[in-house]
Amino acid sequence: MDRQQEFVLRTIEERDVRFVRMWFTDVVGSLKSVALAPAEVEGAFEEGLGFDGSAIEGLARVFESDMLAQPDPSTFQILPWRGEKDQTSRMFCDILTPDGKPSAADPRNVLKRTLAKAADMGFTCYTHPEIEFYLLKSQDLGPDGIPVPVDQAGYFDHVPGGVAQDFRRTAVTMLENVGISVEFSHHEGGPGQNEIDLRYADALQTADNIMTFRTVIKEVALQQGTYATFMPKPFSDHPGSGMHTHFSLFEGDTNAFYEAGAEFQLSLTARQFIAGVLRHAPEFTAVTNQFVNSYKRLWGGGEAPSYLSWGHNNRSALVRVPLYKPGKGQSARIEYRGIDSAANPYLAYAVLLGAGLKGIEEGYELPAAAEDDIESLTAAERRAMGHDPLPSSLHDAVRQMEDSELMAHILGEQVFEHFLRNKRAEWQEYRLQVTRYELQRYLGIL
Repeated sequence: MDRQQEFVLRTIEERDVRFVRMWFTDVVGSLKSVALAPAEVEGAFEEGLGFDGSAIEGLARVFESDMLAQPDPSTFQILPWRGEKDQTSRMFCDILTPDGKPSAADPRNVLKRTLAKAADMGFTCYTHPEIEFYLLKSQDLGPDGIPVPVDQAGYFDHVPGGVAQDFRRTAVTMLENVGISVEFSHHEGGPGQNEIDLRYADALQTADNIMTFRTVIKEVALQQGTYATFMPKPFSDHPGSGMHTHFSLFEGDTNAFYEAGAEFQLSLTARQFIAGVLRHAPEFTAVTNQFVNSYKRLWGGGEAPSYLSWGHNNRSALVRVPLYKPGKGQSARIEYRGIDSAANPYLAYAVLLGAGLKGIEEGYELPAAAEDDIESLTAAERRAMGHDPLPSSLHDAVRQMEDSELMAHILGEQVFEHFLRNKRAEWQEYRLQVTRYELQRYLGIL
């Protein structure tokens, strides 16, 4: 037994932890949980916990349904919202096949495989997400059939005694209590919309943190009598909720994206990484923007980027290179702005990183940076400059993903096929719906 496992067992005993929740996700990023009695944890470390994988979206085919969940002791945390009495903790799990090998269908393993490839190339990947969400008065819709936000405040607004302000203070405190460092928190542009930025960490830890973050945000909202949603676009007239993520690659202690004196201080490695992300973005958009509603955000304005482009401090670009600060070469990074808050972080980071690594491997050439507001250009101007559009619907995104050898390779056959099957079914279900818009527009005139 290693030291981390011993630490977990000792902490469970000393803190009188009554329940140990084992967490993992299905292919779309829904959190799954099973509670273990403390006496069973040591056995789970050694042998894993058996469960029926065929009952979990995308984890196993029926004929190979037996799976094992093996807890990762480095992710052990007490859950503060469960209270001091009968304390509850959690650990993220790796999903194994009955012979103890990593399951090809485990989203966490997909990211670990991509990080292992990066390590083989000499890189460690760090990520820093900016997570947006809406705080609503309840899950119920208002009399006009749309959600009711907790306030009418806007970007960076300070609302004395405001619900969102109290919410953010409690949420940030709880996040830090479970070991998640927060960099910024503020009111975003939409009514009831908030943003909380997590401090940078390696990509696997960030993905685990995002899953915990969503749970914390929803728990705090419920405690305060409100409702939090990570739906990409809950309002037609207000901005959607993105999860802009900053990426950097390090070679040992050196930032591989930084080169003093180069244009925008970007190294050749960084330029090739961006080129890989841009070239393959249409193929992975179904993963970073995985719901029908995601495309209402991408194509609904409000700073959501919808064309293949990059730029230095250009907030209309899909990939932004943040402003360089002299003497801060170690913080050189790129920001991918297309991803939304509802993505499965394990798969989303795997495809983004995998696309960037492909650009480095193949020596992709980066096109010229966009200096204009891309949305304000005409379609002909965008075409001439090579700013092709991202997929405009889930259907288009699935079509582009299913033809991608790279996505099949990064995700692995099982995740690739099941993800596509899930998304085709969602599109088919959506396609058959008669919407409120259609009834209001056509019923009285046709």
